[in-house]
Amino acid sequence: MLKNWINIFIYHIKNNKLFTALNILGLSIGIAGLIFAILYWNEEQSYNDWNPNKEVVFQSISQVSPTNFWASNVASFEEYFKTDFKEIESYCYLENWYDEKPLQYENKKGIFKIIDAQKTFFEMFPFPFLKGNARTALKDKTSIAVSEQTAINLFGNTNAIGKTITYDDKKLVVKGVYTIPGKSSLAPQAVINLIDERLSVDRDSWGSFNAGLLLKLKNPADKQKVIDKMENLLYQNRTVRFAREEGLTVPEWEKKNGGSDIKIFLEPLKEARLHSIVDGYAEGQGNYQFLVIMMALSVLILILSIFNYINLATANAIKRAKEVGVRKIIGASKNNIVLQFIFETIIITSFSILLSLVIVELSLPYYNNFLEKKLSISGNQFFLEVIVIFVITVILAGVFPAVYISNFETLKVLKGNFGRSKSGIWLRNGMLILQFSIASFFIVGSYIVSEQVNYLNQRDLGFRGDQVLEINYKKPNFDPNDPKAEQALYRRYETLKQEIAKIKGVSQVSTGAFSFVTGGATSATFTYNDKSIQSYNMAVDFGMLEMLKIKMTQGRYFDNRISSDSINTMMINETAMKQMNEKNPVGKIINWNDHKLKIIGVVKDFNLWGPKAEIPPMVFFHLNTIDWMNANVNHIFVKVSPNEMQQTISGIEKFWTKNIDADSPFKYDFVDKAYARHYKEYINQKNLFSLLNVIVILIALFGLFALASYSIQSRMKEIAIRKTLGIETTVLLKELSKQYIIFCVIGFLIALFPVYYLLSKWLEDFVFRIDISIYPFLAGFVILLFLTLLVVLTRAYQATKVDILKYLKYE
Repeated sequence: MLKNWINIFIYHIKNNKLFTALNILGLSIGIAGLIFAILYWNEEQSYNDWNPNKEVVFQSISQVSPTNFWASNVASFEEYFKTDFKEIESYCYLENWYDEKPLQYENKKGIFKIIDAQKTFFEMFPFPFLKGNARTALKDKTSIAVSEQTAINLFGNTNAIGKTITYDDKKLVVKGVYTIPGKSSLAPQAVINLIDERLSVDRDSWGSFNAGLLLKLKNPADKQKVIDKMENLLYQNRTVRFAREEGLTVPEWEKKNGGSDIKIFLEPLKEARLHSIVDGYAEGQGNYQFLVIMMALSVLILILSIFNYINLATANAIKRAKEVGVRKIIGASKNNIVLQFIFETIIITSFSILLSLVIVELSLPYYNNFLEKKLSISGNQFFLEVIVIFVITVILAGVFPAVYISNFETLKVLKGNFGRSKSGIWLRNGMLILQFSIASFFIVGSYIVSEQVNYLNQRDLGFRGDQVLEINYKKPNFDPNDPKAEQALYRRYETLKQEIAKIKGVSQVSTGAFSFVTGGATSATFTYNDKSIQSYNMAVDFGMLEMLKIKMTQGRYFDNRISSDSINTMMINETAMKQMNEKNPVGKIINWNDHKLKIIGVVKDFNLWGPKAEIPPMVFFHLNTIDWMNANVNHIFVKVSPNEMQQTISGIEKFWTKNIDADSPFKYDFVDKAYARHYKEYINQKNLFSLLNVIVILIALFGLFALASYSIQSRMKEIAIRKTLGIETTVLLKELSKQYIIFCVIGFLIALFPVYYLLSKWLEDFVFRIDISIYPFLAGFVILLFLTLLVVLTRAYQATKVDILKYLKYE
């Protein structure tokens, strides 16, 4: 029996090469799309899965204003954790982000991603240790633990334990070598324990949120108890204490400093990658919205492919009607026929999955480049998911066509009457309308996404960063307790500025305590007329705003010829002016952190944090006005001549390596290109939508071709009779295509609400966004109607050229 089924299957493949190719190609494209999405889904969902503590380790997040969430907290909690928090098993203060610095052993040196953390770090991230152990790896400030790869890079195949590494002029002894077993929110190449020294300085500072904090709870259910205790400590030691010291009541102090007190959130490690409210780990945050959209669209495409397969199968069924009738006459049961056609579906689906795996494997390098990932086809979970896809596809694609074909009535098909029930026709037409709806959704959605991304790319950002280099600047080590340290940092910067300015091709040099790459800037509160405003501190050098062509709407820039501009003056942006409720703020005095500063200008709003971020209030002052801001300068900005770009950059690099930092690589970025990467995520979404749009249209056209072929094939005798009676070709084409135009219109109308609603929700995330107009819908309808007529009229025209005698010779 099986051999007979195979022979019949091979016979029909030979006689229906086009239908078979469309079946396999349509299914393989749909399955490949879903496999791509699954690979991405598995990768993102796998973060911290290896970690047995992912349910009980929590990151402390501080909400310091209605819109500001910081993945940091005060060092002052440590004393209380030891005595008053029985719910906490252990805690760990750490730097959330990697410090990329050189490590050196003898003549071997390299730049590594280093985390500074307390000795309990490996209780939060229990990486397996190949040498040494987690308890003693960070015993004191002379200890360092390194990853397996770091140990190989520095020590080769020799035992790393006990070796001395040079780090920032410090000698550290290797106490452990660990390996990272899977995707992790923190995956450092080395871990040191120097943070305790810095924490000791801030031990009694309840206003300094400058260190990350991880808490390991004995019972996750106690999370709210811990939050309540932490918030109460902040209230008593910060709000009540500061109010008493300033001679104010608590309500008066809260009004002066921005309203209600700080809120604490504890987020479990398992939610860090995809569901955190803040980007608080060095390995970054995943895009859950993009992940879900990609997964949903891929499932939709597979469903579309399956519908397409069903339409193709039922369209081809008319050619096999007599075969089914004859087989029933000679004794084949209905179940036997169903199993035969399911068997054929299994073979086609198997070929489709194999082809889809080939497509994925060949396309994976481009897909990885698109997502900036290193995905690969591997793992038991992935192959189990492929098997599930196979089973679901066989069930959905195989059962209906098999039952449909097996229900042909023997006597009718042997007489040449292949008419089917109205319910079957409605089902096929319904699937075609659904295909039109999905295609409409993608066409219109792709148009709207493209419009939004183009709008973001073309919108005036408020600054010009072309030809301006942002160079990573490593400051010399300094003692934070030394009152002269900040001024020493500024004098060093001034010397470097003067030397860099002498390099041929350099037109301007300046700096600021922020970045267009990371958006980094500190935040503080200033008061005006008893109103508190939480703002970002944009400390700058003379000429910084002018170099970036950031405009003024009122007043003037800082001027190095006016001594007070580096003593007691400041500028604000338009957003801060609005929150001050002051139309003419120039000349007004504000209180910034107990500094009385006079406003000399209003800076036009510009966006530093990307397309989804609202422009916050900003205050601008010279680095020497608030001298501790010099410690936050991590980049130097250099404007270069476009005519001598490469020579100038080469000259800066030589000077930099020789005079500034010989240990670290010279790293720079163009400001405009660095900021453009904020938009890369949305450009990727646009490109993905466009690619899926093409795929969906192709699959929908396959389905349209199938049903048009089926419908026209079933009407060939009618067409032959009408041609005999003299009907014109144009009239016949109109008659044959009319129902598909109706289906096209219905499908488009069904898609209108979903596409408008879902794309409106997507646009809500953007501060700067387009309004959805009628044009994407008009364009989508025209494109869909054009493609429909192209396919249907082509197929119908072929039918009008048929040999009339072939269909009338038995009449």
